[in-house]
Amino acid sequence: MSTVYDFQPHSLTGAPVDLAQYRGRVLLIVNTASNCGFTPQYQGLEAVYQQFRDKGVEVLGFPCNQFGHQEPGSAAEIGAFCEKNYGVSFPLFAKIEVNGDHADPLFRHLKEAAPGVLGSRAIKWNFTKFLVKKDGTVFKRYAPATKPEELIADIEKLLDE
Repeated sequence: MSTVYDFQPHSLTGAPVDLAQYRGRVLLIVNTASNCGFTPQYQGLEAVYQQFRDKGVEVLGFPCNQFGHQEPGSAAEIGAFCEKNYGVSFPLFAKIEVNGDHADPLFRHLKEAAPGVLGSRAIKWNFTKFLVKKDGTVFKRYAPATKPEELIADIEKLLDE
Protein backbone atom coordinates (compact mmCIF):
# COMPACT_ATOMS: atom_id res chain seq x y z
CA MET A 1 0.00 0.00 0.00
CA SER A 2 1.40 3.38 -0.90
CA THR A 3 1.45 6.40 1.39
CA VAL A 4 1.71 10.11 0.69
CA TYR A 5 5.45 9.70 1.19
CA ASP A 6 5.64 7.89 -2.16
CA PHE A 7 4.81 11.05 -4.13
CA GLN A 8 6.94 13.89 -5.50
CA PRO A 9 4.77 16.82 -6.53
CA HIS A 10 6.34 20.03 -7.80
CA SER A 11 6.78 23.13 -5.69
CA LEU A 12 5.37 26.48 -6.73
CA THR A 13 8.77 27.19 -8.29
CA GLY A 14 8.64 23.94 -10.28
CA ALA A 15 11.17 21.88 -8.33
CA PRO A 16 10.22 18.32 -7.36
CA VAL A 17 9.45 17.88 -3.66
CA ASP A 18 9.89 14.45 -2.12
CA LEU A 19 7.06 14.16 0.40
CA ALA A 20 9.14 11.56 2.26
CA GLN A 21 10.86 14.54 3.90
CA TYR A 22 7.65 14.95 5.94
CA ARG A 23 7.76 11.39 7.31
CA GLY A 24 6.75 11.37 10.98
CA ARG A 25 4.75 14.60 10.69
CA VAL A 26 1.00 15.14 10.52
CA LEU A 27 0.06 16.64 7.14
CA LEU A 28 -2.89 18.82 6.21
CA ILE A 29 -3.14 18.75 2.41
CA VAL A 30 -5.53 21.22 0.75
CA ASN A 31 -6.45 22.15 -2.82
CA THR A 32 -6.59 25.94 -2.84
CA ALA A 33 -7.66 28.88 -5.01
CA SER A 34 -7.15 32.64 -4.88
CA ASN A 35 -10.58 33.75 -6.13
CA CYS A 36 -12.91 31.43 -4.22
CA GLY A 37 -15.51 32.11 -1.56
CA PHE A 38 -13.39 29.90 0.70
CA THR A 39 -10.13 31.79 -0.04
CA PRO A 40 -10.21 33.45 3.41
CA GLN A 41 -9.47 29.97 4.77
CA TYR A 42 -5.85 30.70 3.88
CA GLN A 43 -5.83 32.73 7.10
CA GLY A 44 -7.07 29.74 9.11
CA LEU A 45 -4.63 27.37 7.40
CA GLU A 46 -1.76 29.71 8.25
CA ALA A 47 -2.98 29.95 11.86
CA VAL A 48 -3.05 26.15 12.16
CA TYR A 49 0.43 26.00 10.62
CA GLN A 50 1.80 28.59 13.05
CA GLN A 51 0.17 26.87 16.03
CA PHE A 52 1.35 23.35 15.21
CA ARG A 53 4.38 23.41 12.93
CA ASP A 54 6.84 23.17 15.82
CA LYS A 55 4.81 20.26 17.20
CA GLY A 56 5.04 18.20 14.00
CA VAL A 57 2.40 19.49 11.56
CA GLU A 58 2.84 20.62 7.96
CA VAL A 59 0.20 22.35 5.85
CA LEU A 60 0.63 21.77 2.11
CA GLY A 61 -1.32 23.91 -0.35
CA PHE A 62 -2.04 22.81 -3.91
CA PRO A 63 -3.53 25.54 -6.12
CA CYS A 64 -6.20 24.28 -8.50
CA ASN A 65 -8.05 26.03 -11.33
CA GLN A 66 -10.63 23.31 -11.99
CA PHE A 67 -13.52 24.88 -10.09
CA GLY A 68 -14.97 28.03 -11.61
CA HIS A 69 -11.52 29.03 -12.93
CA GLN A 70 -10.82 30.48 -9.49
CA GLU A 71 -7.03 30.07 -9.69
CA PRO A 72 -6.08 31.62 -13.04
CA GLY A 73 -2.76 33.15 -11.98
CA SER A 74 0.80 32.09 -12.64
CA ALA A 75 2.91 30.47 -9.94
CA ALA A 76 4.49 33.84 -9.13
CA GLU A 77 1.09 35.53 -8.92
CA ILE A 78 -0.29 32.80 -6.67
CA GLY A 79 2.67 33.00 -4.31
CA ALA A 80 2.56 36.79 -4.15
CA PHE A 81 -1.20 36.82 -3.56
CA CYS A 82 -1.01 34.29 -0.71
CA GLU A 83 1.88 36.02 1.00
CA LYS A 84 0.54 39.57 0.62
CA ASN A 85 -3.10 38.90 1.53
CA TYR A 86 -2.83 36.06 4.06
CA GLY A 87 0.81 35.91 5.17
CA VAL A 88 1.05 32.32 3.93
CA SER A 89 4.34 30.75 4.96
CA PHE A 90 3.42 27.08 4.57
CA PRO A 91 4.58 25.28 1.40
CA LEU A 92 2.64 25.92 -1.78
CA PHE A 93 2.92 23.62 -4.76
CA ALA A 94 2.53 23.95 -8.50
CA LYS A 95 -0.99 24.36 -9.83
CA ILE A 96 -2.58 20.95 -10.35
CA GLU A 97 -5.77 19.23 -11.40
CA VAL A 98 -7.49 17.15 -8.73
CA ASN A 99 -10.14 15.45 -10.88
CA GLY A 100 -10.28 13.88 -14.33
CA ASP A 101 -7.75 12.21 -16.60
CA HIS A 102 -4.98 14.65 -15.65
CA ALA A 103 -5.52 14.54 -11.89
CA ASP A 104 -2.31 14.75 -9.91
CA PRO A 105 -1.21 11.30 -8.67
CA LEU A 106 -1.11 12.48 -5.05
CA PHE A 107 -4.73 13.60 -5.23
CA ARG A 108 -5.76 10.37 -6.93
CA HIS A 109 -4.25 8.59 -3.94
CA LEU A 110 -5.91 10.90 -1.40
CA LYS A 111 -9.35 10.51 -3.01
CA GLU A 112 -9.01 6.73 -3.12
CA ALA A 113 -7.91 6.55 0.52
CA ALA A 114 -10.62 8.95 1.78
CA PRO A 115 -13.71 9.08 -0.43
CA GLY A 116 -16.17 11.88 0.02
CA VAL A 117 -19.87 11.81 0.87
CA LEU A 118 -21.65 8.66 -0.32
CA GLY A 119 -18.32 7.22 -1.44
CA SER A 120 -17.72 9.84 -4.12
CA ARG A 121 -14.11 9.96 -5.27
CA ALA A 122 -14.38 13.36 -6.99
CA ILE A 123 -13.38 16.52 -5.20
CA LYS A 124 -16.35 18.86 -5.32
CA TRP A 125 -14.66 22.24 -4.83
CA ASN A 126 -11.61 24.18 -3.70
CA PHE A 127 -10.40 23.89 -0.11
CA THR A 128 -11.16 20.19 0.26
CA LYS A 129 -8.83 19.07 3.05
CA PHE A 130 -7.09 15.78 3.79
CA LEU A 131 -5.52 15.06 7.16
CA VAL A 132 -2.66 12.55 7.01
CA LYS A 133 -1.23 10.54 9.92
CA LYS A 134 2.47 10.49 10.82
CA ASP A 135 2.84 7.16 8.98
CA GLY A 136 1.67 8.74 5.71
CA THR A 137 -1.77 7.14 5.65
CA VAL A 138 -4.86 9.27 5.15
CA PHE A 139 -6.86 9.83 8.33
CA LYS A 140 -9.84 11.83 7.06
CA ARG A 141 -11.25 14.05 4.31
CA TYR A 142 -13.00 17.34 5.12
CA ALA A 143 -15.45 19.35 3.03
CA PRO A 144 -14.52 22.79 1.66
CA ALA A 145 -16.88 24.49 4.12
CA THR A 146 -15.05 22.91 7.08
CA LYS A 147 -12.88 25.66 8.51
CA PRO A 148 -9.25 24.82 9.32
CA GLU A 149 -9.75 25.59 13.02
CA GLU A 150 -12.42 22.86 13.12
CA LEU A 151 -9.66 20.30 12.48
CA ILE A 152 -7.66 21.17 15.61
CA ALA A 153 -9.07 18.33 17.77
CA ASP A 154 -8.24 15.78 15.05
CA ILE A 155 -4.76 17.27 14.58
CA GLU A 156 -4.08 17.05 18.31
CA LYS A 157 -5.33 13.45 18.34
CA LEU A 158 -2.95 12.51 15.52
CA LEU A 159 -0.03 14.26 17.21
CA ASP A 160 -0.63 12.14 20.30
CA GLU A 161 -0.58 8.85 18.36
